[in-house]
Amino acid sequence: MTYDEAIEFLYGLRWFGAKLGLENPRRLAAWAGHPERQLRFIHVAGTNGKGSVCAFLESVYRRAGYRVGLFTSPHLVRFGERIQVNRQPIPESAVARLVARMQPRLRRFPPDQHPTFFEVVTVMALEYFVEQECEVVIWETGMGGRLDATNIVTPLAAVITNVQYDHQRWLGFTLREIATEKAGILKPGRPALTAADEPEALEVIRTTALRLGCPLRFVGSDAAQAAWLRSLSLPLPGEHQRRNAALAAETVRVLQHELPVSQTALETGLQEAFWPGRFQRLRLPGGGELVLDGAHNPAAMEALCRTLDEQYPGIRPVVVLGVMADKDLAGIARHVTRRAARVLCVPIPSERSADPDRLARACQEAAPDLPVRVYPSLAAAWEQVREERLVVVTGSLYLVGQALELLGSLGTPARDEKPLNTWTAPALSGQAPGV
Repeated sequence: MTYDEAIEFLYGLRWFGAKLGLENPRRLAAWAGHPERQLRFIHVAGTNGKGSVCAFLESVYRRAGYRVGLFTSPHLVRFGERIQVNRQPIPESAVARLVARMQPRLRRFPPDQHPTFFEVVTVMALEYFVEQECEVVIWETGMGGRLDATNIVTPLAAVITNVQYDHQRWLGFTLREIATEKAGILKPGRPALTAADEPEALEVIRTTALRLGCPLRFVGSDAAQAAWLRSLSLPLPGEHQRRNAALAAETVRVLQHELPVSQTALETGLQEAFWPGRFQRLRLPGGGELVLDGAHNPAAMEALCRTLDEQYPGIRPVVVLGVMADKDLAGIARHVTRRAARVLCVPIPSERSADPDRLARACQEAAPDLPVRVYPSLAAAWEQVREERLVVVTGSLYLVGQALELLGSLGTPARDEKPLNTWTAPALSGQAPGV
């Protein structure tokens, strides 16, 4: 099998949607020889910041000399970003080999129970990390936690970054319901850590930890103000990222007996972390600055705006905005319009993109006097902003990936691999959106 054939096969899996449940990944893992039992994991869930916490953890453990697997989603440009070892994406040859190995297993499922793209890729990652003899795997959930395909592992520690409103249709309409799904990654007797400070969410996490006998560490906002951490120059700006770094650091300390890390490796690793698309800054052709940030819900957009206040006081950027249709458009627009000089609304390269006209109406309702225009594509909007002093592209990681591809910052694959991020089949009962 060639890499192109493997990617074509993975494209076909999008038609099976993105179900919540553990039966399929458990069966696939069993047929693969239970790779999940041969690895050590740190399982990370949360509404926002889980990718950044994963990036901090990966960098610290790699700096400490461990061979580190990293599993995240979605990818920005290339599929291989999802599965990395020591920050090297999985080679195309390995993707082709693992897909070919997976195919006969998939034929054993009835058509109405066929595994989804995310379920297949999750088990592919497990097999690859075993092959690569990873000493620790930083393991990010796709959605929720309790019924997410990644939850077939028993981790060294479970980490919940925070609990906010997102994916309510699938995870619940209250913070208590959403927190119950996130807390589903806790395992009996294993340490748990969280930075979630919403009272009803924290109560759920504490109750779950008590029931399972999990030692629980709460990382509050005061941890981000610790003198040792304030003295570091973190590559991911913003107070929310400093708290993410504090959560990662506390996780490392909790696991010192299993995975020893020196203070020097901890501090150096935090300062060397790299996570594209999260307040990522690039230089514009005209000398201005471009900020790429995948803020995709109101809480993430609020954090982005606070960071803009901190990093660019007094400067109102031009904002290029594209959002998924299932998001809280009004909530996102409320924060964007508070900070923007003008807003250019564009579609996202996905079947689930919000209508830019609908997004523009939300922005106009939030700020009637703000200039808001609709453009048919990111490329069309880009021609209008490339000479500006400060431009922000935000609203979705999928849009950020398109921007990086447009700018050539992550290279351009031979074929467009971004659509692998979303499913195309009609939603069925008990299904969740693409991850």
